[in-house]
Amino acid sequence: MSGVLLECRGLDVAVAGRTLVRQLDVTARAGNFIAILGENGVGKTLTLHSLAGVRPPARGTVLLEDRPIAGWPRRARARRLGLLAQGDEDPFPSTVLEAALIGRHPHLGLWDWESRTDIELARQALREVDLENYDEREVATLSGGERRRLAIATILLQAPNVYLLDEPTNHLDPRHAVETLKLFRRRADSGACLLATLHDANQAERFADHTLLLAGHGSWIFGPTSEVISAANLTRVYRTPIAELAASGRRVFVDG
Repeated sequence: MSGVLLECRGLDVAVAGRTLVRQLDVTARAGNFIAILGENGVGKTLTLHSLAGVRPPARGTVLLEDRPIAGWPRRARARRLGLLAQGDEDPFPSTVLEAALIGRHPHLGLWDWESRTDIELARQALREVDLENYDEREVATLSGGERRRLAIATILLQAPNVYLLDEPTNHLDPRHAVETLKLFRRRADSGACLLATLHDANQAERFADHTLLLAGHGSWIFGPTSEVISAANLTRVYRTPIAELAASGRRVFVDG
C-alpha cells in the first residue's frame, strides 16, 4: 500500500493573474484518503482540476504513476484516474442505468457495446449508492441528491486507481453523506487513493488520513490529518474562531 499513484511537485495554481496555490508538493499513495479544505475561492476546485490534467498548471509538474499526466492518452488516463465534478449535468436524456454505464466507457474498445458483466457491475454500483431498482428511471426525474449519488455510482463503475472528488457530499442528506464517505474510505482501504474537497473538517477528521489545508494567498499545509487539522489551523484558514471538543472518542470541531 506504499506505491505512489499521483504526485505534484512545485505546482502553482493561478487564475486571472492571481496565484491561488504556490509551490504545492503532494504525494498520494495507494491507500490514502486526502481531504482538501479551505475557504471559498482559495483554489480547491482548480487544484483538483490541475491534478486531473484538465487544466494546465501555471507552474510545476503532475505525475500519474510516475509519468507526466499530460503524456497519458485520454482513454488510458481515464482507466487510472477519475474526476467527480462539483456539478452534475445531463448531456442527453437517459435512464439511470444508461447514465451509470458511461463509467465503463474507458474499459471498452472503440466499437464495443456494454456486456452483461458491465450491466451487472453498473447495477452493483447503483446498489452501493442506494439507487437499487432505479435502472429505468429517467435521470431528469431524480432529485439533486439522487443525481449526486448517480454521479458517484458512475465514477465507482469507472474504477480508477485515483479518485479526484469535488465536494462528493454536495446535495446529500446526512445519512447518504456519511455512507458515501464510508464507501470511498473502503475504496482507499482496498488500494486506491482519493483526494476530496470537503467543507466539513469533521468529515475530514473522521475519514481522511491526510489533509491539505489551502490557507489563501498561495500558502498551504499538508500532512497527516491528526497534525494538520487543529483548532488553531482551522481558525487561521477560515478566519473565524474554531474550538476542538471530544465526542464519541473522536475530535470534533465547532464554531468557537
